[in-house]
Formats: sequence, structure tokens, C-alpha cells
Amino acid sequence: MIYAIVTSLSEAAEGAAPEADGFLQDPTFFLLLAFLIVIALIARTGVHKTIAKALDKRGQDIADELDKARALRDEAQELLAKYQRRQREAEEEASGIIEQAKRDAARLASEAHQKIEEQIERRIKSAEDKIARAEAQAIAEMRSETADLAIDAAREIIRARMDQGAQSALAERAIDELRTKLH
Repeated sequence: MIYAIVTSLSEAAEGAAPEADGFLQDPTFFLLLAFLIVIALIARTGVHKTIAKALDKRGQDIADELDKARALRDEAQELLAKYQRRQREAEEEASGIIEQAKRDAARLASEAHQKIEEQIERRIKSAEDKIARAEAQAIAEMRSETADLAIDAAREIIRARMDQGAQSALAERAIDELRTKLH
């Protein structure tokens, strides 16, 4: 742009050389003069330094924000890794709990099966014992009944065959012996 201005000024100067008042009427000259004044004012007041400082500050702010963003990204990655580690640990713990529960359930089922078998065996033994007692009681009752019948039959036979005095003594003695032998 400056090159275009300088070129147009030099062309104007060449064309304006025969006339001294010609370049003062050319608007390009005044445009160049205004441009140079503005540049001189900017240089004199130090606006270019302020603009440079503002740009430098803006660049530093952007660099700081990028550093913060990197730090936040690193922190987020660390947190993600930490949570993933915790999730793996929780999954491992859960699978361990499930495996332990399966083992416990199998053990409890085995114990329950064993207890049921023991209970069935006890009931069978109890029933067999009751049957044996009932059988023994029936045999004892039969023996007692048989002994009583035999005693009664022996009395009748002895009464029919013996006289009264001998019969009584013999019968009593036989009954006593028979009772002690049968019971």
C-alpha cells in the first residue's frame, strides 16, 4: 500500500514538474501528507508500543490458557485412569464376591443334602427301633400269654389226675417254677 502511494506520488511529481501549483491540487499529495502525519503521530505518542504490548499480552494470555488447558487435560486423563482402575478393581471384587457366593451356595447345598440324608437315616433307624420294640413286646406278650395258657392247662391236667392235697402242693410248685422259667 505504501508502495502504491509512493508510486502515485512519484508519477504526480513527474507530471507536476512543469507546473509548480499542480501538485497542490492533486488529492494524492494531500492523502500522502495525511498518511505521513498519522504515522508520525502514532510513532510520537507510542500507540504502536501500546498495540504491541496489547498483542503481546493477548498472546501471553492465549499461551497461559493453552497451558491451563493442557494441565486440565492431563488432570482429566489422570482422573480417567484412576476411575478406570477403580472400576476394574470393583469388577474384580464383584466377581470375587460372586465366586464366593457360588462356593458358599454349593457348600450350603451340600451341607443341607448331608443333613437331609442324616435325618432320613435317623428316621429309618428310629422306625426300625420302634418295629423291633413292637416285635419284642409282641413276642413277650405272646410268651406271657402262652405261659399263662400253659399254666392254666397244666393246672387242669394236674387237677384231673391228682388228689386234692398232693395236687395243690405239686401245682403250686410247678406254677412257681414255670413262671420263673418263662419270665
